[in-house]
This record gives sequence, C-alpha cells and structure tokens, in this order.
Amino acid sequence: MEILQTTEESSSRTSLLDSSPQQPRHADGDGNVDGDGDGDGDGDRPIEAALRQLETFLRVFGFCQYSLLSFALSSISFFVVGVITPLLCIELSNCSNCEKFQIKGFELEILVSEVLVAAISLLCISYNLRKHGVRRFLFVDRFHGHLIQFREEYVQRIRGFFRLLVIWILPCFLVKTVREVIRIIYVHHNSWWQSFSILFALIVSWSYSTIIYFSACALFNLVCNLQVIHFENYGKLLERDLEVSVYIEEHIVLTHHLSKISHRFRIFLLLEFLIVTASQFVALFQTTGNRGIINFVNGSDFVVSSIVQVVGIILCLHGATKISHRARGISSVGSRWHALVTCNSNETQNSKENMEALQALGSLPINSSGSDLVTCNSNGIPSQIQKQNSKGNMEALHALGSLPINSSGSDLDSIDDVPLPVDTQLVSNMSTYQKRQAFISYLQSNTGGFTVFGWIVDRALIITIVFVEMSLVLFVLGKTIT
Repeated sequence: MEILQTTEESSSRTSLLDSSPQQPRHADGDGNVDGDGDGDGDGDRPIEAALRQLETFLRVFGFCQYSLLSFALSSISFFVVGVITPLLCIELSNCSNCEKFQIKGFELEILVSEVLVAAISLLCISYNLRKHGVRRFLFVDRFHGHLIQFREEYVQRIRGFFRLLVIWILPCFLVKTVREVIRIIYVHHNSWWQSFSILFALIVSWSYSTIIYFSACALFNLVCNLQVIHFENYGKLLERDLEVSVYIEEHIVLTHHLSKISHRFRIFLLLEFLIVTASQFVALFQTTGNRGIINFVNGSDFVVSSIVQVVGIILCLHGATKISHRARGISSVGSRWHALVTCNSNETQNSKENMEALQALGSLPINSSGSDLVTCNSNGIPSQIQKQNSKGNMEALHALGSLPINSSGSDLDSIDDVPLPVDTQLVSNMSTYQKRQAFISYLQSNTGGFTVFGWIVDRALIITIVFVEMSLVLFVLGKTIT
C-alpha cells in the first residue's frame, strides 16, 4: 500500500513538468509498476538501454554491492588488485642503483594516495547504490525517467559520463604505459617474462584504481547534470498558465532533491578534497626537497597521479557549482516572469479602457455642420459629452429639489446599507499580483545550492579554495627550494 501511495503522489507531482499525455500504469501484487523494467514503449528503449549499460559498468567495478556475495567479491578484488599487486610489483622491481629510473619513496606515496581516493570512492558510491539503487540514486525513477521531454537529455548525459571517462583516462593511460615500458627496459630483471608480468600487473592495478576514482567523480557530476535539466526546465514551467501554488510545490520538489544530493555526497566530496590536497603537498615536498635527479621516468608517475586526482576534484566542484548556480538563478527567472506578467496585465487593462473610450466616442451624434469631427473644450472633454453631462446634472438637481428633506436618524442610518460598487476584475488582479509577489519573496529567501555541512559550494567558495591552495603551495616552495 505504501508503494502504491508513493506512486500516486509522484505521478501527480511530476506530471506538472510533462505536458504530454501519459498512459496509466498498473501495479501488480508486488507493487511493481508496468513499464518500470523494460519501458512502456519504443521511446523508453534508449533510456532503459543507457541505464542498463551504466549499471553493468558499475557492477563490473564493484560499485553495485546488492548482496553479501557481491560485497565480498568487490572487497577482495579491490584488496588484491588495488593494494597487494602494486605493493608486490614495487618490491620486486626495486634495486639499489636504480634511483635514476625508479624512486621507491615516490612509488609508495603515489600508491597510498591512489588507494585512499579509490577506497573512499568505492565505499561512498557503493553505500548509496546499495541503499537507493541506480534509478533513485540518479533521480531517474520510473516517472522522471519516462518523461518524453527529458528522455533524450537523460541519454545524452549518461553517454557523456562514458565519454568523460575515455577523454581523461586514455591520455593518462598512454603516459603511464610509456613510462612503465621505459622503466622496464632500463631496470631489467632476471627474465623478460618477469619484467613483462610486472609491467602488466602495474598497468592493470593503476587502471583499476584510477577508473574507480574517476568513475565516482564523474558519477557525481552526472547526478548534478541530471538535476540541472530540471532546474533549466523550471523556466519553461513558468510559461504555462498555472496556479502560483503549483510553482511553489515544484520548487519544493527541486530543493528537496538538491538537499538529498548534498546529504549523500558531502562526506565523499570532503574526504576526497582533503586527501587529494594532502597528497599533492606531499608530492610537492618530495619533488622539491629531493637532491637527486628527477626525470620523466622516475617522476612522471607524480604527474599522471596529480592530473587524475585534480581533474576528478575539478569535475566534482564543477558539478556542485553548476547546480548551485542554477538553483540561485531561479529567483532571477521568477522575478523576470513576475515583471513581464505584471506589465502585460497592465497593458491589457489599459488597452481595454481605451477601447471603451473609443466606442463611446464612436456613438456620439454628428454636429449640424455635417462635419464628423468631435470638438473638445479646454479640458479635453468632447463638447457633446459635456452638454449631455450638464443636462443630466440639471435634471438631477430639479429632481432633488422636488424631494422632501428629512434628516431623521433612521434615514442617516440607512446610508450604511447602500452597497458600494466593487470592481471584481481589479480585486482579482490585485490578488494574483500579491500571490506572485509572495512567490518571488519565497524564491529569494530559498535560493538553495549544493552544501557541505552548511557551506554552499559556489563560485565564491571555489575562489577562496584556490587562493588558500596557492598560499600553501608558495609556503611549501619557500620551505623546500630556499
């Protein structure tokens, strides 16, 4: 029963964003809705295929830990491939007179930072996926995901997730492979089979850890981009002639989803940022404080690791900043909508009054000279209207003079019973104006944004972070170089 109630509430709420007719969905005995799995038509196949492809990718790399068996396999795979394998490769490839091609301290520091960021990514994302599932995690449930106007944009964003991984991981993978090949050539072991085994194991381990970390960052960026679609569509919703309460309810839904995203990702974003910052400063300390020779072979791992980690943080901050900017931009969109509606309503009312005046002028009689022009006095009032008004006033005065005057209290009290004329159209316009004004006040006081324990991640915060990071970099350089 709870599932069915939730289904009805969600369908009634999200139907506001979709002007197209929706086919009714029927729930079976288990609470599943028809069309949730395979789609309710040919239009649902692209979004269903994209979601299945994304879930398969996440399942392969151990993010979908829906059962105890999948949790155990994911943990063992990460521990073996991401931790044990690179440690053994570093120990086996270590030599006493090979600092020109390999520095063990650099390798261990890079391994620790890669393992930490990958472990945090795997733990945070797998926890949310296990708790909410892929659809609810992305806020692409059976209703939002099947809105006709959002299907193509959802598919484009999901495809952009994979495209983002390829664009950034492939160049780093090529640099990492070239570095390892050069290192194996110069640091030759007893047999070539052992050297190539170490080469293959190091590349696989690095790729596994890097894909896990980068996938988590790109997934957070995907969640933010999917919500940006709804924030951008909110301006189109204002173009429809709906009640103000409908706009407020839809904005409440958007801010509720935004608060959920902030709650789910705040620990992930904070820990990743702290670890990446710490690892970058450790790398800066070691490279600037090292008295030996640093070249492409023994120092390029720092470059590759730094690029991957910094790009991942930039993706997270870009997604958080983008959704905060869109959330705050709704107030300006609402203010512009309120101003346009108010001006258009005033112009419509003035044009109606002008039309009534023109109709009154058109009903005036033609003067005796045969001219169809209407003469006006010094005050701009047509002479015919003035004569009619004066004649009516004189008749009213004669009628009042013939009435008996009685100043009794009962007659004075009866004045209170005379109904005052009320302009219903004016009252309606004032009521709608006050509703719109209250709506704008609500938007301005509830701007929202992605928050990390109360701190809104926006452009001002990013500028502050950049200056703090630059100050720390200059401090480290001053301690090591000088």
